[in-house]
Amino acid sequence: MKFQHMFKRTVKEPPKSPVFERPEIPDGLLKKCNACKSAVFVEEVKKNNYICPHCRNYFRVHARRRVEMIADRDSFEEWDSEVVSGNPLKFRGYEDKLAALQEKTGLPEAILTGKALIEGLPAVLGICDGRFLMASMGEAVGEKITRAVERATEERLPVILYACSGGARMQEGIVSLMQMAKTAAAIKRHSDAGLLFISVLTDPTTGGVTASFAMLGDIILAEPGALIGFAGPRVIEQTIGQKLPKGFQRAEFLLEHGFIDGIVEREQQRETLALLVKMHQPVSGKRNLLTGEDQDALWENSFGQELPFTEMDAWEHVQLARDKERPVGTDYIERLFTDFVEMHGDRCYGDDRAVTGGVALFNGNPVTVIVQEKGHGTKENITHNFGMVSPEGYRKSLRLMKQAEKFGRPVICFVDTPGAFCGLEAEERGQGEAIARNLYEMSNLKVPILSIVIGEGGSGGALALAVADEVWMMEHAIYSILSPEGFASILWKDSKKAMEAARVMRLTAWDLKKLGIIEQVIREEVRLSAENMEPVVRKLQTGIRAFLKKYQSLDTAALTERRYTRFRNM
Repeated sequence: MKFQHMFKRTVKEPPKSPVFERPEIPDGLLKKCNACKSAVFVEEVKKNNYICPHCRNYFRVHARRRVEMIADRDSFEEWDSEVVSGNPLKFRGYEDKLAALQEKTGLPEAILTGKALIEGLPAVLGICDGRFLMASMGEAVGEKITRAVERATEERLPVILYACSGGARMQEGIVSLMQMAKTAAAIKRHSDAGLLFISVLTDPTTGGVTASFAMLGDIILAEPGALIGFAGPRVIEQTIGQKLPKGFQRAEFLLEHGFIDGIVEREQQRETLALLVKMHQPVSGKRNLLTGEDQDALWENSFGQELPFTEMDAWEHVQLARDKERPVGTDYIERLFTDFVEMHGDRCYGDDRAVTGGVALFNGNPVTVIVQEKGHGTKENITHNFGMVSPEGYRKSLRLMKQAEKFGRPVICFVDTPGAFCGLEAEERGQGEAIARNLYEMSNLKVPILSIVIGEGGSGGALALAVADEVWMMEHAIYSILSPEGFASILWKDSKKAMEAARVMRLTAWDLKKLGIIEQVIREEVRLSAENMEPVVRKLQTGIRAFLKKYQSLDTAALTERRYTRFRNM
């Protein structure tokens, strides 16, 4: 890789010292980091994944080196090396430019495509190389991507594309523009076949590449600090006549605004990609849902009937549901699942921290997990908006559910919210529509859905994650039309009558089981906290295994009809 700002380091010669000779550093041994301006040894940078050892600035990586970094050794099989650009506009000097770049880079075009193994798992790779006309997308780049995706569809393989591009190739004009539609169409067919596409955005990813294949991944990852945008920052500044804020269009900016799933350090990319590909492998044979004794019997014996319990006032249940020490959504993720990979963003506006969701393994099988998250302590409560979900949170959860449907993964939701966020900005962004859309889509989602109310289940904000095949509740959770305070305020014009309201609202787990609103109550033997929740976790592990065994055995028509009937009969 060639670094910018090449220089030779010198040592100033002492005056009148005829025996001293200034040492010369061999050309190419040292380069200058364009971020921190420190001198770096080229070999040290290469061994450090092309990252500055002083400031961790990411240098650009050429395509073949990228293959070496993520693929198993000697597993890469190059495809379509014969595909090269023509000169559709007869642009003067273009053919000579291409020939010079082919000789300089050793690449026929700006993208390298082929098939490889990543920790033993097959995948189709496409890796842009910024040395070749800034990896701009002309006819050859579009053709190679399209062929790779088509072949991946035929062979039923996942696709991983590393984007690095200045956008459409100007020398090819409208022909270049058409590659945006061509690559998007190929990816749509690949997606409709139920196959995985991971897009990895590196510095820079701009223009027509951003507006086509780069932003169409089922999962979109980015390298730290990568410039990502449609119009380049200089173009924007010239257009609006304003200086852009620091960090604008960087990977971190896109994560905050909901357009990518995560930022992955270069050292972790091979491991992360392998895990994601593993989680999306086609299922062959019977899933390993049960081990040992009959889990159905265990579950029914433990929770299939109303067991004796200590009588408790409804308001006491409310207080326990709101207990600051009570486990929150991520506590359940940590204890029930392994290899959780969090996904971020609604792809429209933002990443609502009141919802945490992603892919994980349960008993070795992939599931989609979505929780309404309150956090522990005041600082985390504020970060997660006390579990009050905004429209982008519901849209994020729905995006993850539809992704689960595509890949045949069950969905497990943990409900814990005092209610959907009610504020000016929530209304501006369509809070009602976002909740309604969840109800609409979940009613016919073609994979099993289990929802567990672990704390507060407040109104439509809770129901938006609880249109499920079964709904369970922790014994001291509550689930109601709105808060007792709100109920008292509306009906009796006095929020101070919340305690009385709680008694008439029938909001406890046992009340709702008698009403047929929920299927199971998970007993709590002690005042629940993150430190003493293991007995509850063991009960849930048993129950979830039984749930998955039951509902994954149903065909799609039976599953969705049963869910429709469940709510139709209420």
